[in-house]
Amino acid sequence: MICPKNWASKHVQEITTDRIVIVGAGMGALYAALSLAPHPVVMISPETLGQGASSAWAQGGVAAAMDAEDSPENHAHDTLNAGAGTVNADVAQMVTQEARQHILALTKMGTPFDRTETGGYVLSREAAHSFARVVRVKGDQAGAEIMAALIEQVHQTPSIQVLEGTMAVALDTQDGAVCGIAIQESDDSRSAPIMLRGAAYLLAGGGSGGLYAVTTNPPRIRGQVIGMAARAGAVIADAEFVQFHPTAMDVGEDPAPLATEALRGEGAVLINAQGQRFMKAIHPDAELAPRDVVARAIYAQSQAGNRPMLDTRAALGEDIKTQFPSVAEYCARNGIDPALEPIPVAAAAHYHMGGIETGTDGRASLGNLWVCGEASSTGLHGANRLASNGLLEALVYARICAEGIATHIATIPAQTAEITLEFSGIGTPPQPENITTLRQCMTDNVGVVRTAERLITALKIIADLETRDPSPSFQNMCATATMITLCALLREESRGAHARADFPDSLPGDGKRSSMTYAEALARRDAILKDTA
Repeated sequence: MICPKNWASKHVQEITTDRIVIVGAGMGALYAALSLAPHPVVMISPETLGQGASSAWAQGGVAAAMDAEDSPENHAHDTLNAGAGTVNADVAQMVTQEARQHILALTKMGTPFDRTETGGYVLSREAAHSFARVVRVKGDQAGAEIMAALIEQVHQTPSIQVLEGTMAVALDTQDGAVCGIAIQESDDSRSAPIMLRGAAYLLAGGGSGGLYAVTTNPPRIRGQVIGMAARAGAVIADAEFVQFHPTAMDVGEDPAPLATEALRGEGAVLINAQGQRFMKAIHPDAELAPRDVVARAIYAQSQAGNRPMLDTRAALGEDIKTQFPSVAEYCARNGIDPALEPIPVAAAAHYHMGGIETGTDGRASLGNLWVCGEASSTGLHGANRLASNGLLEALVYARICAEGIATHIATIPAQTAEITLEFSGIGTPPQPENITTLRQCMTDNVGVVRTAERLITALKIIADLETRDPSPSFQNMCATATMITLCALLREESRGAHARADFPDSLPGDGKRSSMTYAEALARRDAILKDTA
């Protein structure tokens, strides 16, 4: 069993079920659970269903070629361009070809996408897209509204059981295959673990943005699912590629509210404290340049003391308050009137392109394990995710994983009892001060612009933190942080979202994807730290 040494396997309570175990409760998890019906499913949800998932916070929408003049081929082309030479072209073609059918499926499930007077979908253009192809809901509420529609369907599906207030902390493996998931209560007391053994396992538990002190991710999304799989032996790919959203609101909130990219699609511009519009001199697409380009420009302005701001006044004026209600709400609670003054912004950790390596069938390197959503690394995003491709990937791979699991299971149990949990004892919760130190370390040393010196400093800090805090959740965070940092150190070039000040150029040709196990990463880390001691 992959767990801290203070856990003894023989003392862990076990529950065996015919249900498929899904870790997570975001869009990918919900969509997969629905796609698996009538196969019995149990979802591990740390929060009340619909809360705490990054999907619900997504503002922009889902990218799909819905316009008659657009095409999946155009969408795939834009995806490849944004990914800076490391996108799997076959995956990009497959995902973009399927996009339309998932928009139609979500519509049928009750998602109230914005529609034109003639019944078409309202489409927004976002950074690095050659067409307006982002399907949205109520301006900037796509994530929340799609989640609401899916949750309504889940509540009406008897084959799905949701265990709210629980979180996964470890995988149990035998002969290279997953045979159980250890779960605990998700409150601060953290009960002793229960080993849940199911028919198959799907990880859909989010990314790693919360490992950084400045992030747009919900508080609990801190790389635990990726780290849990890494510690169990799963191969991790593209770990160094962390996308920083250029326009998180710089208002002192943690997490930072997001000023959706759709605002720039509507004509909002970026200015600095001197009122200068700085993106026109940096990229021909100005504010709609790829996210990595805009994020580095924002970071540079911040480092120079020229506080960057998003100016929506001329483009939207008072209309921002009705067209983008979430942004208007964030502004209001921070005393900003976006119709009269620009919005202070900063680059914030937003999306992890890397994660648990999967094939085109959604399967991980460990047997009996599938992955979808931000915890996965499918090869779609490459070094820099194209805007609004994240929700699309989660939907496409949720269904792919569901179909694969259903085939693997083959037969549907005649009747499967619901799981009853009785947690007991006290587990080992993470120490808050260690989480704070880890997050600040990642922002200071593994952020928008990186150097070998800072990355080695981060590896030392993370290694020290690992020895201080044995809690499984924190160990999972440290595993993911180590993978991100080490892979960033080993990639001696700048590519997409990975920027090295000491290696500012990209190596010739297409980039190679990083791919390694945690055991390999620890061996490399220890050798590096020994050499630099």
